Amino acid sequence: MSQDDIRILVINPGSTSTKIGVFINTNPVFVKTINHKTEELEKYDVITEQFAFRKELILKHLKDAGIRLDLVRVVMGRGGLLKPVKSGVIAVNDKMLDDLRNCKYGEHASNLGGLIAWDIARSLPDAKAYIANPVVVDELENLARYSGHPLLPRKSIFHALNQKAVARQHAKSIMRKYEDLNLIVVHLGGGITVGAHKKGRVVDVNQGLDGDGPFSPERTGTLPVGDLAKLCFSGKYTLKQVRKMIKGEGGLVAYLGTNSAYEVEQRAAAGDEKAKEVYDAMAYQVAKEIGAMATVLEFLVDGILITGGIAHDKYFVNQIIHYVHRVAPIHVYPGEDELKALAMNGLRVVKGEAEVMEYS
Repeated sequence: MSQDDIRILVINPGSTSTKIGVFINTNPVFVKTINHKTEELEKYDVITEQFAFRKELILKHLKDAGIRLDLVRVVMGRGGLLKPVKSGVIAVNDKMLDDLRNCKYGEHASNLGGLIAWDIARSLPDAKAYIANPVVVDELENLARYSGHPLLPRKSIFHALNQKAVARQHAKSIMRKYEDLNLIVVHLGGGITVGAHKKGRVVDVNQGLDGDGPFSPERTGTLPVGDLAKLCFSGKYTLKQVRKMIKGEGGLVAYLGTNSAYEVEQRAAAGDEKAKEVYDAMAYQVAKEIGAMATVLEFLVDGILITGGIAHDKYFVNQIIHYVHRVAPIHVYPGEDELKALAMNGLRVVKGEAEVMEYS
């Protein structure tokens, strides 16, 4: 390995798995998805209590693969729920660790990313820990923050890492700068977010975590608020149950009993009319959100980029294209490669191509 080869460890914790990767520059030399059984995680009351359990598994798999951690220069963790931040690379510091440990801005498996990255990096001779483009990246224009009531401002929580990476990848493919383009980027996964990227800034995006925009495999998206208020005060449900309805048991789960878009597509193809209608409704809502973001960009849209796991489903993508093909050229980038996106950001830091921000 030459001096120009930078070894980067990437850690991306999810709700039921932990993805890890070791990269030399942006070339993967080891990638592993560690799946966690439900009964293994049920014993922990809050997600951050899983810290030691997940960290030890990560170290075990790296050791079993013969990975030399002493050569690692950068440890990149998946950014968690923090206060709103600018896009880019952020150093893991004491303030960030405190907010992640205490779930100050919300509880999510990705909170473990920064915590584990920091703990591993501090044990290595020449490594530093960072996160990049966490879900709380906030570049909203002021008008986009208005919801209709000052107690409930709209928030920026979206698939910032993948949306930004795909947007930059697309710009490079057409030999343009991301900062010179107007793009609408659609991430189709367990949650769905649609962002208006205006000259390098996401000036508007639906809050895809717990109640804004299209419904998704397991989230409700926007709901009729009057009816929701009645449901909350009906006495039939606790706050925890309502929150679970909105995130985890909403969307496809609520209508069809599964969070698998592939299963729904197969059921629809086999003649299940209800499955087809629900699936079509989800595509319809995504298309509506694209139309809204086109308006934000004054219909000066250089491209619509569709990414995420469900982007592998040609039927679903074609349903969206049916509605929005007149808006702008459409480009499909199926799947997501968050490990590589994190590695790319880590490499940019080492090469001096990215400014490292401090969390405060």
